[in-house]
Amino acid sequence: MSRPVSILVVASFFKGNRFLETCHRLGCQVYLLTKLSLKDEPWAREAITDTFYMPEFTKREDVLNAVSYLARTHVFDRIIPMDDYDVELAASLREHLRIPGMGDTTARYFRDKLAMRVQARDEKILCPRFEHVLNYDKLRHFMETVPGPWFLKPRSEAGSIGIKKIEHPQELWDLIHQLGDEQSHKLLEEYVPGQVYHVDSIIWDRQVLFSQVSRYVRPPFDIWNYGGVFCTRTLPHGYEEEPQIEQMNGRVIKAMGLVRGVTHAEFIRSAKDGNIYFLEIAARVGGASIDVMVEAATGLNMWEEWARLEVAYARGEEYHLPQQRHDNGALLVSLSRQAAPDTSQFNDPEVWWRMTKDHHVGLVLQSPSFERLSYLIDDYIPRMQRDFMAIEPPATSALT
Repeated sequence: MSRPVSILVVASFFKGNRFLETCHRLGCQVYLLTKLSLKDEPWAREAITDTFYMPEFTKREDVLNAVSYLARTHVFDRIIPMDDYDVELAASLREHLRIPGMGDTTARYFRDKLAMRVQARDEKILCPRFEHVLNYDKLRHFMETVPGPWFLKPRSEAGSIGIKKIEHPQELWDLIHQLGDEQSHKLLEEYVPGQVYHVDSIIWDRQVLFSQVSRYVRPPFDIWNYGGVFCTRTLPHGYEEEPQIEQMNGRVIKAMGLVRGVTHAEFIRSAKDGNIYFLEIAARVGGASIDVMVEAATGLNMWEEWARLEVAYARGEEYHLPQQRHDNGALLVSLSRQAAPDTSQFNDPEVWWRMTKDHHVGLVLQSPSFERLSYLIDDYIPRMQRDFMAIEPPATSALT
């Protein structure tokens, strides 16, 4: 390609500066499409060729028309979404402009919780039993045959947002009637208590070149709904259930049909039967600063590697994974009562990174010792709860 690779980045939230900077460093022209409300965020402007603003991303036809208008005078080689909420939008833009990359059908497997579960089930991948909130007779049969409680989940939200725990059938029917025409955008799922894991992966030519298995200290649903310090930690290679989860992660990625990119997948080990169940997968970098923890443990920055592989593919080159470290990382994050919390009390040499975000407190820890991090996690969580933690009612959508 004689001209520079041109990349359109779609971002409905402020994130991905490392991706923008890496593309720029590699000689690309980087165009940012974002919302007008994010205009004053500290974007890596020195890496951006031009920025385009939309009032909102919810009206997909308006975005499609706007990008088509830009394409009259710009050639976009790749369209890359920065957030979960941008994955389907970017796929639609690629389909319309006929730009290489993930299309509409594959994007549904990484956004629609119902679509990914049906695909997993068809590929014989173990997941919690579920039923689409559509046919009432099927819902009655599900609740008669699958013991409660159950989760009522939105099909296209991110993480634990909008999930409700249903204790008895009448509670579900009351919610269904409140939802009206929106009820088909939900699924009802078996509640499987247990330990929740996530796997952050890099994929090239359908091969998983890198995967880091981590374990949440408490399930994200509990933190999101009841408050507490969000904490996750990496697991050493070969540690207990790590090989089994890593193998299942590879099967899930293959089943969903991802050719190249990055993923963040979640699994749960049932406290009842000990089996590993697939929960969900997203075609993006892990949120809530999980990417910082992965970098602390391995030396690999997921945003940077995503940029490198996209640029390599656009140029017809091979992508090669850099050498990685095998340390241990931990992430602790909480809402803070203070606007700018002073975390200097956490002064152990294992503190690798400190969050700088209004009304948030966050740390990433790094150590070659798994046991040392276990000690620090047990020490830091109660101190963070006592001195900083704030609790807000859970939002029903990240877009509101």
